[in-house]
Formats: sequence, C-alpha cells, structure tokens
Amino acid sequence: MAGPGGGPSRRSHTKSRKGCKTCKKRHIRCDETFPQCRNCTKHQVRCDYMDSPAALIPESPKSPQQPNLLWTAEINTTIELWRQTGEFPFPELRIYPLPQWSAYSKTELRLIHHLSSISNEMFRNRTSHLTIWTDMIPKFLGIAAMHPFVMHSILAFSASHLAWISQSSETRNLAFHHHGIGLKGLHEGIANFTRSNSDAVLASSLLLSWQATDWRGWASLVTGTRTVIQAMQPWRHESVFADYIAEHSPMPSKTLVNLVASPITEQRRREHVRILSDVHASLQRLQPYLNRHDQESKWVDQLRGYLDRLGATGSAQTAEDQFNQLYTLRKWLFWVPISLLAAKRGEVTVLVVLGHFYATALALEPLFRDIGSVFCANLSLPPLEEIIHIVQAYQDPRYDERTQSLAYLIQFAVDMASSYKTRREWARQQAADASPMQQSPYGLESLNVELENQIAQYSYGQSLSPAFAPSPLTFVPNGLASGPTSPYLEVPRGSIDGYTSSTSYTSPLASPATIPPPYSMPEDHAYGFGVPMGYHASGFVATPIWT
Repeated sequence: MAGPGGGPSRRSHTKSRKGCKTCKKRHIRCDETFPQCRNCTKHQVRCDYMDSPAALIPESPKSPQQPNLLWTAEINTTIELWRQTGEFPFPELRIYPLPQWSAYSKTELRLIHHLSSISNEMFRNRTSHLTIWTDMIPKFLGIAAMHPFVMHSILAFSASHLAWISQSSETRNLAFHHHGIGLKGLHEGIANFTRSNSDAVLASSLLLSWQATDWRGWASLVTGTRTVIQAMQPWRHESVFADYIAEHSPMPSKTLVNLVASPITEQRRREHVRILSDVHASLQRLQPYLNRHDQESKWVDQLRGYLDRLGATGSAQTAEDQFNQLYTLRKWLFWVPISLLAAKRGEVTVLVVLGHFYATALALEPLFRDIGSVFCANLSLPPLEEIIHIVQAYQDPRYDERTQSLAYLIQFAVDMASSYKTRREWARQQAADASPMQQSPYGLESLNVELENQIAQYSYGQSLSPAFAPSPLTFVPNGLASGPTSPYLEVPRGSIDGYTSSTSYTSPLASPATIPPPYSMPEDHAYGFGVPMGYHASGFVATPIWT
C-alpha cells in the first residue's frame, strides 16, 4: 500500500517504553538490549543501561528465555554465596531438616529465597501472624527436604506470587511447570499414603489448593485435605500441623465437587443487600483517615469497587459461581497483607485496612453458603483476631486522638469475627449431630481418582496461579467504578483466554533440583511492566499498585 505522496508505506513499530536515554533523545526505537543497546553500540557511545544494577546480573529478567524473577544485584549476590557455602540465608526461620541446597538450580533457589525472605521479614517484624501463609513456610520447607513433590508445590506458589508482581507470562509458565509436577507427586503420595508421608501429603494439598484457579481442581483438593486430616486423626499429635488439624478436625469431610445449586429466595436477596451495605458503611467511615495514605486508600477503593460489582452481578446460585465471584477477594487476602506490612509493618492504619479485608471475607460468608467458609473465611479468621488484639491496644488514652479514633473502627471487624464464629460453631454442632449415614463416604481412593482426572484432563494452558485468574466480576456498570484500576489487581481477560502453552508440564522430573527447561521471554512484554515500585532488595514488594 502506497504511503503519502505515492511513496512506500511507513513501517509501523512498537513504541519502546523502557528505552535508554540516548535513544529517547534521538527519538529512535531502543531495542533494550542489556548491557548495551545496539544503537549505542553502533554510534560508539556509552549506553546508560551499563549503569543499571541489572546489567551486572547474568540471569536478569530481560535475558533471553528466562522468567522474570525480579532479580536484583543484592539478591544475586546472596544466592551466589548460598550456592557456594550451602548456608541458608535466613537461619532465623529455623528450618529442620534443611534441604540439600547444592542440588537445586539457581532459578529454584531464587524461588525459595523469595518466599523465605518474605517470611523472614514478617518474623522479624512480628507480623507473620497477620498473614494467611507466612507462618507455614518454615514447616513446608522442612517437609520438602524429604519430599520433592512438596518442594515443587512451594516453587509453584513462589512463582505465582512473582508472576502477580511482574505480570510476566514466562513466570506464569514456571508456576504451571512446578504445579503440574507437584500435583502428580501428590497423586502418587496419596496412592502410597502412610503415617510417614502424611504431613507431606497435607502440606502439598494445602499449597496446591491455595493456587488452584479452577473450581473443580480447588474443590477436589479441599475435599481431599479434609479427608487427609480425618485419616491423620490417630497420630495427629505427632504432626507438625497438629494445631491446624485440631482447628479443622470438627468439620465433616463431605465432597464439594458435586454440590447442587440452591435457590435464592427474596429473603436471602435482602440479606445480601444488607451485608454489602454494612461493609460499605464501615469502609466509608474509614476513608477520612486515609489522607496521605495513598497505598491504603487505593486498596480500600479496590475493595469498595469489588463490593459494587458483587451487588451488580447478583447472587451466585451454584458453588462454581460462588467460587468465581469470591476469587478476586481471596487473591487479595493472600497477597495484599504482605505488601502493606512490608511497607508499613504494624502501623495502625495498615492494620485497620487489613482488618477490613479479612472482616469482609467473614461478612460475605452468608452470601456464599456452600464455599464461603472454607474458601475465604476460615483462612481470614486467625490473622484477623491477631489484628484485633493489636489494634484494640491503640484505644488507650496514651495515644493521640486520631490514633484512638482510627483504632475504634476495628469494631466492625470485631463484630464480624464474633458473628462468624457463632455461625461456624452452630454448623459444627449440626455436623456433629448428623448420623454417619448423612456423612459423605469420600475417602483417599476417591481423592486419588479426582486428582488422576485433573492430571489427565486439566488444561495447563489455563492459569494455575492466583496472579492470572480472570476476574468473573470484570464488568463494572456505569457509575460504579471506584477509581483507577491497577494492572496488578485485574489482568486483562484476553491475555488469559488467548494463552496456550506449547510445553507440557505434566511430566514429572526426578526432583525439583532438576534444572527447568528454557522458557522464552518476549522482547517487549505486553504489559510493559518491569520491577514495580516498592520492590525491596530483600526479595518482596511493598504495595504493588502503581507502576
């Protein structure tokens, strides 16, 4: 096609978002080659990429065929020393027994380092009890020393968080890869279930259920977790998860996979409107205290927008619909606390905001009767109670008036925790009074059939990472948008639906120490994101809202 004046058409090009300063001044496209772009090489000038810390790192995120693991010079140095000495960089976590670190690749050590650095920082700041999962990482790593499939489950969980931060499709592939191997190892572990491997089976079940993004996969893993807990009752006091088992033992091990849709009555609809209104009202009371707290304010805006979309979408009848509607909130419950706590530690504003996130999960439980408790509420209650205990201490007259007033806003969370515990106790009593004939005969054999079906039929082209599950609530009616959306919160749906993986990740490797196959990284990532603002050299992120 002829261009203006009859000449050749102008060739289209993609604008470089992260080009070097020299190319930007010359108004030419930078190829973003590290450590010296080709244009600067051609014109024999020093490229400012040479001054970037990434230029010093052999496995930088821009290197060909590598997932984006958010390497920094400090992390690279730490892991190189770890490889040479075999000394774990975070002895305060007291992992026992220690895995044989020398057997792991540098990529795998980076994934282990990422979760360990988060947990270590939370332990140091005494905030580990304020999250869903950081307390569990040392236990998981100790079990993984003897059970490779648990390590694959850990590596998948770490890669899923890094993918959520970086929005990298290659990091997502890495999560797929380890998730598939972990799932197959769990299947084999259940087939050979014994007292000696029961903790490993439970650990992997928990880790994989936390990452599951499809309804059936999550339902079978959670039902299986309940079944494993029931099977462990004779030796539950020997388990490293004794406290967890004690907390969850009263619940029946019924299957969630084939739940029948329940009709939505007019009374239930009115109850749903009231619940959403109550949560909104508490968030509205919190808003004036968020001046000069941009990160916290934006997260509260996101939560309010989510509630608006819930109200506009209507009640979910099937368990799968409930799963889809709750998914975004659950994703935030895993990732938002560590982001805000990393940036602000135990600051009262952060605690009250996080308290509202956890309390929202408890408040919404009646809207999602089939899965609300096990999917979100049960996970949220322990950290919420810790937050309540800490924040109530700020109501003391020794603190300034603003702090006291803000601390009193935790009352909404107190009320939600009390109401939820009352409902849960009633449900447990009902379960205890039920006759054995009313209980599901679901056992380890049924669980293994479910896992076998997942391995055979589950499409690994879909997301196995909380980073990339499309939100079922992406439709926002006019007038309900609550501020600018963040690419870290909602991934564009087309990027998922159109994704297919050319590599099979369902084949097991001998151990997680085997070096993964190469992963291709596109030259220009579709999202145009690099290391986000707030990324700490220690390996985790403050609040990843702004790029």
